[in-house]
Amino acid sequence: MKKYVKEFAAFPDIMVMLIIFLTCLAFTIFHVLHVGTWIAIAIGMLTYATSEYIVHRFLFHIKTPKNPFLLKVIKRLHYDHHVDPNDLKLLFLPLWFSIPGFVIYSLIVFSIAKSSALAIAFATGLVAYFLFYEWKHYIAHKPIKPRTRLGKNIKKHHLLHHFMNENYWFGVTHTSFDKTLGTFKEKDEVEKSATARNLENRV
Repeated sequence: MKKYVKEFAAFPDIMVMLIIFLTCLAFTIFHVLHVGTWIAIAIGMLTYATSEYIVHRFLFHIKTPKNPFLLKVIKRLHYDHHVDPNDLKLLFLPLWFSIPGFVIYSLIVFSIAKSSALAIAFATGLVAYFLFYEWKHYIAHKPIKPRTRLGKNIKKHHLLHHFMNENYWFGVTHTSFDKTLGTFKEKDEVEKSATARNLENRV
């Protein structure tokens, strides 16, 4: 397991996000006695837990763009990950996608709360859950056996998303939205898709 933790933490994009997380945490520590800080952290985590499903289903699985630039972008963000699910360079989300999103989310919180402390606390929770998401995604594609029943279940269904049918199982850290919105099925309830490994060729 140590080698996997080391490989995960040493990946350049993950290292940058770890630095951002630790920087946000360093500022947030000064406000840990305030209830609002913990609420902001929780909202940040919930925000990413929600966007995980929404972005994956409705952006990463959009109909193949005809515009060459947009196609290139979506191929890097997700299509190519389905072609080669174990390639680390395609497994992790690129910084040019993640960081601007986090900045926008945090600015929205700042504009509402009028507090830099709460905005940074929100960012702390947001980036913390993002790192958790990346770790769970990494585990799903590595020969690592999760210890908990929940972990095994999530990994199993994520791999079904890649190798069985790309139209189901969009959750990576949880299955709540899949179960709520009808994209959670058991393996024997779903037909094998011919385009699970090639999203670009979907009709």
